Amino acid sequence: QVQLVESGGGLVQPGGSLRLSCATSGSIYSIYAMRWYRQAPGEQRESVARITSGGSTYYADSVKGRFTISRDNSKNLVYLQMNSLKPEDTAVYYCNADIRRTIDSLLRNYWGQGTQVTVSS
Repeated sequence: QVQLVESGGGLVQPGGSLRLSCATSGSIYSIYAMRWYRQAPGEQRESVARITSGGSTYYADSVKGRFTISRDNSKNLVYLQMNSLKPEDTAVYYCNADIRRTIDSLLRNYWGQGTQVTVSS
């Protein structure tokens, strides 16, 4: 069974920084794209950032220049460095990944349980 577990969320003042981590565990052959999403209260879940297995990145316009996604392929980890945080960044942040469990298995999409980020003075 594959699990994604986020950590690093919390309460931070506007202008502050947080670093989210997502650890993957279980029987994994290969991890392809890894992503961060977020969902604010009463809002739809939205894409924040994506990184391919080769390191290519994509960012939502709302976080471009402030957030940085990175990954450690040797440890099956993905990170989200969040700087210059704003109150509108307050949301539950979710890790997402496309994973192949064995060389013969289908590519499947997995989600973590989420970690709360609150930006408030």
